[in-house]
Amino acid sequence: MFRTALRNVFAHKARLLMTVLAVLLGVAFVSGTLVFTNTISDAYQKSSAKGFDQVDVAIRPESAADSGDTIGRTHKLTRSLLDKAARVPGAASAIGVVDGFTAIADKDGKLIGGGFQSQGGNFWGEKDPRYPLTAGHAPHGAGEIAIDSETARRAGYKVGDTVRLSVDGPVLQPVVAGVFRTDDGNVAAGGSLALFDTKTAQRLFHSAGSYDEIDVKAAPGTSQSALREALDAVVPKDTASTVTGRQLADDQAEQISAAMSGMKTGLLVFAGIALFVGTFIIANTFTMLVAQRTKELALLRAVGASRRQVTRSVLIEAFVVGAVAAVGGLAAGIGIGAAMRSLMGTLGATVPDGPLVVSPGTVGTALLVGVLVTMLAAWLPGRRAAKIPPVAAMSSVHAKATTKSLVLRNTIGALFAAAGVAVVLYATTMDGSDGQAPMGLGAVLLIIGVFVLTPLLSRPLIAAAAPVLRVFGISGKLARQNSVRNPRRTAATASALMIGLTLITGMTVMAGSLQKSIDKMASSAIKADYVVSMANGNSLSPDVEKKLAAVDGVTDSSPLRNAPARIDRQTEFLTGVTGPAIGKLTELDVTDGAFEVGGTRVVVDSDTAKSHGWKAGSGFQVSYEDGAKERLTVAGVYEANEMIRGIILDNAALSPHQRDASDMQVMVKTAGGASAAAKDRLEKALGDNPAITVQDKQDISDGIAKMFTLMLNMLYGLLAMAVIVAVLGVINTLAMSVFERSQEIGMLRAIGLDRKGIKRMVRLESLVISLFGGVLGIGLGVFFGWAAGELLGSRMPTYELVLPWGRMALFLLLAATVGVLAALWPARRAARLNMLTAIKSE
Repeated sequence: MFRTALRNVFAHKARLLMTVLAVLLGVAFVSGTLVFTNTISDAYQKSSAKGFDQVDVAIRPESAADSGDTIGRTHKLTRSLLDKAARVPGAASAIGVVDGFTAIADKDGKLIGGGFQSQGGNFWGEKDPRYPLTAGHAPHGAGEIAIDSETARRAGYKVGDTVRLSVDGPVLQPVVAGVFRTDDGNVAAGGSLALFDTKTAQRLFHSAGSYDEIDVKAAPGTSQSALREALDAVVPKDTASTVTGRQLADDQAEQISAAMSGMKTGLLVFAGIALFVGTFIIANTFTMLVAQRTKELALLRAVGASRRQVTRSVLIEAFVVGAVAAVGGLAAGIGIGAAMRSLMGTLGATVPDGPLVVSPGTVGTALLVGVLVTMLAAWLPGRRAAKIPPVAAMSSVHAKATTKSLVLRNTIGALFAAAGVAVVLYATTMDGSDGQAPMGLGAVLLIIGVFVLTPLLSRPLIAAAAPVLRVFGISGKLARQNSVRNPRRTAATASALMIGLTLITGMTVMAGSLQKSIDKMASSAIKADYVVSMANGNSLSPDVEKKLAAVDGVTDSSPLRNAPARIDRQTEFLTGVTGPAIGKLTELDVTDGAFEVGGTRVVVDSDTAKSHGWKAGSGFQVSYEDGAKERLTVAGVYEANEMIRGIILDNAALSPHQRDASDMQVMVKTAGGASAAAKDRLEKALGDNPAITVQDKQDISDGIAKMFTLMLNMLYGLLAMAVIVAVLGVINTLAMSVFERSQEIGMLRAIGLDRKGIKRMVRLESLVISLFGGVLGIGLGVFFGWAAGELLGSRMPTYELVLPWGRMALFLLLAATVGVLAALWPARRAARLNMLTAIKSE
């Protein structure tokens, strides 16, 4: 039986090629994802580990726990603690570390690194062992900085150049005093690092006279654990803690792995989709192969082969196919991983140097996935073939599915589909995250139900295309009949395309609806002409709002300032605003009382009011972060949105109790409304700072649109793999169908149907099957997009369903294109069949 199985594999090389390709693509995606993420993770881990070479033990401040009406705060590391640490036995040196956000502009005024990894810190003394200088000298005073060599290279800076930078808003223009080398992982990833002298760094990063961390280097012969024990004796337990450099490196590696796991999971989901789609092709292929060899298998049964042996022979074929595809997929996946890493560099994302990582786990996963998927898909056809009695197989009485089996299939499919719809509809009535799990379960049940029901659905849907097919004469009529002749095969072929289009359509509907709702939220909730914020989401200096308020043409402005407080023995965040102006800058729906902010009168969102049992006129006591207490009165209750929520009070009441006041954003209204001239005046008032964005409502909308477009394009690219696999499935089905119908095609040729008619028949059959899958996929995608929107709508009042008719028409055109392209080779093969040879074939 083993030799028979191997002979069958080699005898049907062309038929199995598409199956091999389908499995190969799925495995390549899986292994490529693992290679890529492991390579990037390894490179970052090694790079970050180098950054801890000068740290044997780090002293870090502890946060005081919240207690009663006192808000927890982070303790400061003082100079006296630094001196004590330096004198501990076994310590060679101690460095006080100061760090914070610092945005550097290039010579064109653009932010280096996009702001996401733009860091600043302090250069310790004249020679900092952490940052060896390659040019110039250590920075001194507020007018000098040192920058890392990668930033200097990318921006074209050298010693003596003036650099424009920002820490929290206002533009600074120091001179580059030195250039240093660093193994910092942020810099390796495309960020920047600017160093000031320690006194200047402490002043800029709001930690005057204190440090964010103290790094201690061990003397020769002293271990990290021994040094830590010695430091624990002098470090106050309630204000600071110690950690070894080895532990810091391990923690950093764990954080990098956790950060990469999200990307890995996302990519593997799409790889799984491609494999899932490929499963239909494999099952379809083996079903047809087994059906074509029914008499052969029956003969084997007649000469003594058992059912188990017949099933085993089919599984051996599947094993060989899966193994070949898995090895090929692994090789292709290694290439994909290397290409994805190179692509990151092309797109401007800098990745630390390091070797390509192909772990044993990646190899094992690729081989296991390829073989298992293929064997599982082939098991059912093999089992079905083994159950056919030899006499029935030889006489072909088994060919048609019985009424009982069709009724059973349709009943099971209807139950699954009904259960899926019911669970999805139930999930739409739930609140936010609570409905995610039920909706996912309902989606899976519905997709399974539709897949099982696809043979039943194929007849009426394909019949609807009959009027169009009549235009093509006898070729169109034959194409329609061939499409419904074997509903199960048509269903399996169409389902592969259906799954891909379901996901694409569903995500397009959700993205379009979300964008529309956020646009609506911005336009309805904000009356301000401009919103000013840091490019990376960090806080702004209060000086920014003062500069904006002084600009010619500005009529009203207000910062949005966050501060923690204690209310009813719980920590809440207050939003400070300019009371007299906030009503002119926002337009929030007030459900109770009036939108009045000033003195001790505040407004709260409906959720917060409900949780505390407040209404207009209610009073409550607040404990500010400095410990001072005050009684506030609720003037009004408003409906929150994603942009504005919480307890809003006047900054005149809040600011005196803040240690380091900073603003998340500033709203500005101008006399003439939003205009290019007004925007230019605001940007010039801020020194054309690259770290600060000045956005009108259209800019906010465009930014949202850009984000969604980028996300959708990435998802389309990933789902393209599933569509490619679906194309292979259509080609595979048609090619094997042509082989199966060779005698019939020969007879058609003999009675007068020319080669063009044969080609047209096969192409139309492919087109009908593909459009059938496209219609099902788009229909399911719209349903899932609507359902997910209903779930989101529970937390986003402005959400409304937007159907992207243009995109959906494009997806249907894509399905038609898939059908036309997939039919090219099978149609040509059918037309070239020798009619006499075909008529004599069995």
